[in-house]
Amino acid sequence: MSYAEVNGINLYYETHGTGRPLILLHGGLGSGEMFAASLATFAGNHQVFLVDLQGHGRTADIDRAIDYHLIADDIAALIDHLGLDRPDVVGFSLGGGVGLQLAIRHPEKVGRLVSASAGIRRDAFFPDLLAQQAQVGAAAAEFMKDTPMYELYQRVAPRPEDFPRLLDKIGETMRKDFDHTEDVRGLRVPTLIMGADADMVPPSHFVEIFNLLDGGLRDGGWGGEGRPKGGHALAILPGTTHYDIIDSPLFAATALAFLTEKA
Repeated sequence: MSYAEVNGINLYYETHGTGRPLILLHGGLGSGEMFAASLATFAGNHQVFLVDLQGHGRTADIDRAIDYHLIADDIAALIDHLGLDRPDVVGFSLGGGVGLQLAIRHPEKVGRLVSASAGIRRDAFFPDLLAQQAQVGAAAAEFMKDTPMYELYQRVAPRPEDFPRLLDKIGETMRKDFDHTEDVRGLRVPTLIMGADADMVPPSHFVEIFNLLDGGLRDGGWGGEGRPKGGHALAILPGTTHYDIIDSPLFAATALAFLTEKA
């Protein structure tokens, strides 16, 4: 259990296992503990760095927005701080979006990327979900006191009283329009796009992202010669939702199968 001072933020991280370095990036309102079901599997043949992102878990918030681009820069700085050579990255939800931005902004620092349950256009999310996200803010803190997210924050956060502030910042981020289509189209890091078959966006959106990466546009061929030129891949995990995909045994198994492919 350690802290790294990078970009003006004191990032908490844990190290598990040995082998090729792998960074795990958790979802919004969570922490590295979200990977509890898969951590041992990942650490079986990797040196895993489990990070708590800005304002989450054991990493205290700082005076800036919760922004995917800035958090991606934090992880790039952490990679330099730790002296890692192109670690692989697995991100879920918020972490999946951060992972994409890390690979887009700092491709020279990443080996392979798994981006799970992360949409690249706000209008791809289901309308009822967008309506719910519009209600996220400090006023909702009182109604979340019986949730695992609140319990986790109260248990580990450096300043437990900051939970309403985190909700305000996450809510503000959720309400901002975004479209990363053109950025993703130029992605050079081999990337697995992963989603649940009942996620926050329809499975067709993950296919759309795969199409942007030269995937699903032609027959793959007997020898794989028609697969995406950048080494990208797509996985839709059956019987999962946005809320339990990370706990499925298929999550780590699918991610590791991609990460251990020969370049």
